[in-house]
Amino acid sequence: MEELLASLDEAPIIEKDGYQYLVHPISNGVPTLEPTLLREVTDEVVDTIGEDVDKIVVPEAMGIHIGTAVSLETDIPLTVIRKRQYGLENEQQLSKETGYASSEMYINDIHPEDRIVVLDDLLSTGGTLAAICEGLEKIGCDIADIIVVFRKVDTESALEETAHRATSLVDITVAEDSVTVHGARSTILK
Repeated sequence: MEELLASLDEAPIIEKDGYQYLVHPISNGVPTLEPTLLREVTDEVVDTIGEDVDKIVVPEAMGIHIGTAVSLETDIPLTVIRKRQYGLENEQQLSKETGYASSEMYINDIHPEDRIVVLDDLLSTGGTLAAICEGLEKIGCDIADIIVVFRKVDTESALEETAHRATSLVDITVAEDSVTVHGARSTILK
């Protein structure tokens, strides 16, 4: 994970309503996401995914590129949890609250018999992933794992209030002017 770790040294940090926001190609698409970095992240995620997974599930928008690359590498189908309502049969609505916004998301094409892995770019406040887990629990599918590229370790996470664990590729702390790496590829258990 040399390229991923090195990329953190170059990532700008901005303040958004008192929240220290890491601007990184993996989590924002800014600056430009180089194929070598996405490939390295994809390889690490593929190595982390367990067996017998039916679907990869990602939240719109920043999970899409990671999920697409992993889906192409593993031949596991991809489902995107969207920010837009479609009104399809069995659509599941969920409300998410993050460190800087609140919104609705919509789950489609997930079924009780599905065994899924949830992928996302960053676990910070945990609002998105906690809401996704709640929605998936209502459907009754089996959440095999939750994998994130970055996990901020200096914030409380709503995911801790669920029965689910998250596996991170890199644990970080974000300060006003720097990112500190606390570990790479760690499993966080509730």
